[in-house]
Amino acid sequence: MRTFLPSILWVLLLHCCGQMTQAEVFTSISHLTDLIYTEKELVQSLREYIKAEESKLAAVKSWANKLDALTRVSTSDPEGYLGHPVNAYKLMKRLNTEWTELESLVLQNPSDGFISNISTHRQYFPDEEDATGAAKALMRLQDTYQLDSEAFARGKLPGMHSSALLTVDDCFDMGKTAYNEADYYHAVLWMQQALKQLDAGEEAVVSKVDILDYLSYSVYQMGDLPRAVELTRRLLVIDSSHERAGGNLRYYENLLRKQLSELNQDYEPASEEPIQLGTYSRPKDHLPEREAYEALCRGEGLQMNEARRSRLFCRYQDGNRNPHLLLKPIKEEDEWDSPNIVRYLDFLSNEEIEKIKELAKPKLARATVRDPKSGVLTTASYRVSKSAWLEGEEDPIIARVNQRIEDLTGLTVKTAELLQTPASLWKWVECFEHLLQRPFDSNLKVDGNRLATFLNYMSDVEAGGATVFPDFGAAIWPRKGTAVFWYNLFKSGEGDYRTRHAACPVLVGNKWVSNKWIHERGQEFRRPCGLTEVD
Repeated sequence: MRTFLPSILWVLLLHCCGQMTQAEVFTSISHLTDLIYTEKELVQSLREYIKAEESKLAAVKSWANKLDALTRVSTSDPEGYLGHPVNAYKLMKRLNTEWTELESLVLQNPSDGFISNISTHRQYFPDEEDATGAAKALMRLQDTYQLDSEAFARGKLPGMHSSALLTVDDCFDMGKTAYNEADYYHAVLWMQQALKQLDAGEEAVVSKVDILDYLSYSVYQMGDLPRAVELTRRLLVIDSSHERAGGNLRYYENLLRKQLSELNQDYEPASEEPIQLGTYSRPKDHLPEREAYEALCRGEGLQMNEARRSRLFCRYQDGNRNPHLLLKPIKEEDEWDSPNIVRYLDFLSNEEIEKIKELAKPKLARATVRDPKSGVLTTASYRVSKSAWLEGEEDPIIARVNQRIEDLTGLTVKTAELLQTPASLWKWVECFEHLLQRPFDSNLKVDGNRLATFLNYMSDVEAGGATVFPDFGAAIWPRKGTAVFWYNLFKSGEGDYRTRHAACPVLVGNKWVSNKWIHERGQEFRRPCGLTEVD
């Protein structure tokens, strides 16, 4: 940029001193004329800058209004808000992606206060792995409860219809997450939903070409050549210069001709109807129990017939005339006959539940798994639920709950593990092979194996969240204030492998539990050995 200020000063000096010739004045006026036009350009540039700033400010105001409305709803009942899986997913996505976009917008003309604030909080934001995990969690919920993509996109979950909606861009991002994981089954479902909403007139940042690009290749990977051809042709109608699509179409057509020739069939154009859930089969899981587990989570495949159910009873339990329970015995219900699982009603009061949650929240840390080689507890990327361990000395209520467990079961808790409080405040879904817990652990050398499990339910769950036992087809549903109890070992000390269990993902709501693992040592005279290995 030219610097004109010295010329202006020189003209002023010459005028003041009366030493300027006509030619010099003309030359100087010529410079001033340039300055006038330069100033006009600067004013126009200034107006463009103001317009850009106003546009940016309007965009920021729009963000602020939208987020202000969101945070008013979310902070009024955080657990209730996060009880909906779409809300949890969109929170992850907002903090991972959209706030970053807002930061970039503001950085165009840095605002120190905002940047300092967002930089301070950035360390607490979810990262890309978290956002991917949230998307995969929705897909696991989709599989477990057999929900189509529209159910999530339109907030149509079992027993409720909410305003937690997924946009075209949300659905596209879901599909892209699946695509990047080579999960073409879910990529098809979510790209199809994005296309469906876009065709219905919903505005989006992502283009139809991009959606069709991902969708056509994912359909090809699912082995549906006719539909891959049809989708790719639709893409090329929109963008005939799309090189990859052109190459793919030629490849698909050649492959399809060869396939039809080998089968001696005529070509039939694929349906242009949207791809529905069930069009393609989900790839088989390497774990044979996956389908049984998911069926139990849906309340299907239960193995309790009427004849067996007639042998289940309810009673008052006083802990074999334990003095603490004589005047106020606890209601006990049979949940299962063999292995015997019982439920205790009104085991925890609301006051006790809230106190346990209050003590647990500051301590919640990543849940751990035991390394099968070293025996050391460690965190794992696939297990992102959180747990807190509470000692009896921390609060009289914890000591009181521990004592009540001992009174009721007749087993000492001196060698038991601390009261563990895992909470599924987020919709993360753990890897199934690690959800299916062995009820005993040979690495626990000092106090012996986990003899029994005492599981407290500290919240009701609107949908999902059952504890299931795939080996014998049982599902235990959460009921706030109740507790369930079962033995993991036979009286001989042999493990009862039937009691392997898994937690179903929470579909709607939040699940709070606390559990007490009771060990073998100290029980020698409280639970004597049986006569056979399976007593």
